[in-house]
Amino acid sequence: MPRVAFSRSVAAALGAALLFGASTPLAKALLRDMSPVLLAGLLYLGSGVGLGLVRIARDRGWRTPSMAKAEWFWLLLAIGFGGVLGPLALMLGLTRTPAATASLLLNLEAVLTAVLAWVVFRENTDRRIVLGMLLIVAGAVLLALPGSSQGAHLGWGALLIAGACLCWALDNNFTRKVSASDALFIAGLKGLAAGIVNVGIALALGARPPAAPFAGMAMGVGLLGYGISLVLFVLALRGLGSARTGAYFSTAPFIGAAIAILTFGEHASWMFWLAAALMGVGVWLHLTERHEHLHTHEPITHTHRHVHDEHHQHAHDFEWDGHEPHTHEHTHASLTHNHPHYPDIHHQHRHE
Repeated sequence: MPRVAFSRSVAAALGAALLFGASTPLAKALLRDMSPVLLAGLLYLGSGVGLGLVRIARDRGWRTPSMAKAEWFWLLLAIGFGGVLGPLALMLGLTRTPAATASLLLNLEAVLTAVLAWVVFRENTDRRIVLGMLLIVAGAVLLALPGSSQGAHLGWGALLIAGACLCWALDNNFTRKVSASDALFIAGLKGLAAGIVNVGIALALGARPPAAPFAGMAMGVGLLGYGISLVLFVLALRGLGSARTGAYFSTAPFIGAAIAILTFGEHASWMFWLAAALMGVGVWLHLTERHEHLHTHEPITHTHRHVHDEHHQHAHDFEWDGHEPHTHEHTHASLTHNHPHYPDIHHQHRHE
């Protein structure tokens, strides 16, 4: 992967982390004025409606991208787990857990994403990445030890947040299967579907619609923390793969915890800071990884935005004005070379 493209992928992952991390304590504050299920619905509804309007303005109308049947299957699974079950579990967990602790526990999403990517989807890894994940897990476990002021609040809330992390880990790996497609469409459709389902469930359970200002704030938080954040996350998946993107995204809980402590005055014990340090070292190990070896690209045909770099040396069967980047279906011939890379959409090879 060219250095510029790699830097953009990292920036996208960190940008997604910043927006999502900030949304957690803000969502915690909004829970005082509405039910958890309704808030989950409004967060995603804001994401779906906002991104839909952005996409219509960008394309000057509504266009459905060309996707294979298998890609629609993976996208529907991602919507179900990541758009419906995940936020519902998180909102219920936040009612039983301090915002700072919940923010750090969300680091489990990166761990579970990586485990699924390695074990189920056969994404490559190494000892450095595994060690980083173990440190992140150690930090999360430390929060629940007896004697921790944070751990005293854990229980069903922590299990619900862990369940949300599992849902999003599945979502991340499913979304990677369609990450070459339009990121705005993927994120917008997920937000709209998840928002409608969760709002419908909340109203069926008797939830009262919040006042317009609170509904607007919830949808605004959703557009930034769930919508634009997800667009950036999909772009990062395209360039880094599931496990590495999850590692960069695991900086989100630190951002959320800092906001909760500084803005809402939540108490943090020495065990809390030790847990944060362990998680921070784990993230650093991921951020400083370098992966390079001789590898072979198998022939593949797909559609995504690209420039004619070392991986895109195809001819065009249409009149091309030379403008880059551009989007069209193209075929990659078999290629063997050596350069630093990550398991992006062009590097799906196995390792000896």
